[in-house]
Amino acid sequence: MFRVREFRVVFAAHTLSLLGIAVSEVALTVLVYDLTRSPLLSSLTFALGFLPYLLGGTLLAGVADRYPARRVLVVCDLVCAGCVAVMVLPGTPVAGLLVLRCATAFVAPVFSGTRLATLADILGDEDLYVLGRSLLRIVSQGALLAGFAAGGLLLSVVAPRAAIGITAVTFVASALLLRYGTRHRPARARTGAATRRGNLAVLRHRRIRALLLLFWVPPMFAVVPEALAAPYADSVGASAAALGVLMCALPVGTIAGELFAGSLLGPAARARLVLPLAAVGLLPYLLYALHPGITLTVLALALAGATGAYTLGLDGWFVAAVPEELRGRAMTLLSAGTMTVQGVGMAAAGAAAEFFAVHTVVTGAGVVGTAVVLALVLEVRRTEERDGADQHVTSR
Repeated sequence: MFRVREFRVVFAAHTLSLLGIAVSEVALTVLVYDLTRSPLLSSLTFALGFLPYLLGGTLLAGVADRYPARRVLVVCDLVCAGCVAVMVLPGTPVAGLLVLRCATAFVAPVFSGTRLATLADILGDEDLYVLGRSLLRIVSQGALLAGFAAGGLLLSVVAPRAAIGITAVTFVASALLLRYGTRHRPARARTGAATRRGNLAVLRHRRIRALLLLFWVPPMFAVVPEALAAPYADSVGASAAALGVLMCALPVGTIAGELFAGSLLGPAARARLVLPLAAVGLLPYLLYALHPGITLTVLALALAGATGAYTLGLDGWFVAAVPEELRGRAMTLLSAGTMTVQGVGMAAAGAAAEFFAVHTVVTGAGVVGTAVVLALVLEVRRTEERDGADQHVTSR
């Protein structure tokens, strides 16, 4: 992949943006708390990173196919840089900070969807695309962890607004890299379909819809232990250091699983593992029924994270199923839905924990999630068989 110059540019821009976003989220949370002394408003800055995804991804999905990809990517970066630059101004009120946070999250799914669609054009080969997409996910996990740590260290030596200003620089650097490091490609669709009609064209296709749900549903249940990590650690008498390990277990398992599948398995093997791994991915959460200590909990979370390697084969299926002229729109909907369902899962976990013990909520997520995912696995298998039958009839 790194022999492809354009991929190196996209990889560098992606890493820069992620590090900047992670630093700014920590700094913005601290800034809002310093200005208001309100834990609610401070935590709301994180929630606003999820909520606008659905709206932006739905309303702006067609942009990814209607305009040249490079232009969309550069404009999104510059819009985010402008929003962050205004956050840095001393006179920006708290309400303005939150609105600007929403604005950056609003355009994020368009940027992500366009980048994913362009990645398929840059790498060409379907297997290279799958590996490139996997690598960007791995970098996302690692960069967020590094960015949160760097943000905490940075705030010990500079003011929050100065730390936020670094994000503006990373967005501008990303825009320059993409503008001068990737080549111009024409828009996929000569005329943009109306937003609602275009989105329905994606969702009406039975196989695409089933694959989207298989991307979305497992993460919605998978985030439950992360959302409840602090109260669970408290319930078992764990230290703050143990809580940090607990929070890292799922992403570390995800990285390990993707590295193993991407490095040691071929395309056929990854495709065969999609449905089995998806079906068992939430079963480790049943261990919570025993109310285990930190060690067993970390192992369960790491194992659950490793089963996320099913997405490598699923990426290939998704690209093959989506028509070229709808690829940018489909990728934007995929990105928006992934972020949105995680926010929904976290909120639902918190609400359930108001009435039930944390270990009971996580166990319930494992049971209910597994049942739902099994139903999706059967639907994906049915659509695969139907598509195969349709192709056989057409060839005859």
